[in-house]
Amino acid sequence: MPVMLAEALALLDPLPGQIAVDCTAGAGGHAEPILERITPDGILVAIDKDEAALNICRARLARRGGAKARFVLGDFKDLEEHLKAEGLIEADRILADLGVSSMHLDDPARGFAFMRDGPLDMRMSSRGPSAADLVAEMDEKSLEDIIRRYGEERAARRIARAIVREREKAPIDTTGKLRDTVLKALGLRPGSGYAGRRHPATKTFQALRIAVNDELGALERLLEVGPRLLRPGGRMAVLSYHSLEDRRVKMAFKALAAAGGYEWVGPLNPSEREIRENPRSRSARLRAIVRTM
Repeated sequence: MPVMLAEALALLDPLPGQIAVDCTAGAGGHAEPILERITPDGILVAIDKDEAALNICRARLARRGGAKARFVLGDFKDLEEHLKAEGLIEADRILADLGVSSMHLDDPARGFAFMRDGPLDMRMSSRGPSAADLVAEMDEKSLEDIIRRYGEERAARRIARAIVREREKAPIDTTGKLRDTVLKALGLRPGSGYAGRRHPATKTFQALRIAVNDELGALERLLEVGPRLLRPGGRMAVLSYHSLEDRRVKMAFKALAAAGGYEWVGPLNPSEREIRENPRSRSARLRAIVRTM
């Protein structure tokens, strides 16, 4: 279920004949209606790091005139290079949904979620070290820094110390083992002490996921490159889901507007109805920038 679809389409306002980019195409939830609006002569560039997700998007868009869509397996931090490879130098509309897709969260084999046990992976693509590699190889101070900086976890030191202690006994190579290690560090037993609240392992899992995929580095590069690739009148929208992302989007768009040549809009939040129907949207924030010259 695409997050804040109506709001994103309203801010982007894609029009027939335009060049649009979905930087995080996923299963095509946002890409499909964007493609519908830019037909018959527009071009949609659908980018995703996950080959399986991109294949789903490809099949979905084929039913909607997919011949006008270009599919790119890669990271949105390389947006400029991806456009050049497609023979394009600028775009009219750019969308980036920074959320982890339901396909990732609901598949235990991908290792993103702690509610069902699976290998501790967390990679958006198959390249690079996994979360299990970081947990196994990083020293205690480095683990603490990651958990504190990317998870904004006050108990980062206790959790890092517990990880190092537990991995000396046996590898922490599944989501369940990491979850239980975090709970133990916080003096909690699995299934107790946090009913109805955010799970105590959430921030640690978020921190490792961000580190594994260099999410903030990629976002900063996108925020640097994306706005200048817009044509005059072009629009770029970003959906973020936690303060580390949203703060970067806000500051980048604010700086562009202050320098001149851009106007920024937002934040917009999901409606109460959407939150009820899709609880994963509850933390979403939507911001957009318009190039005015």
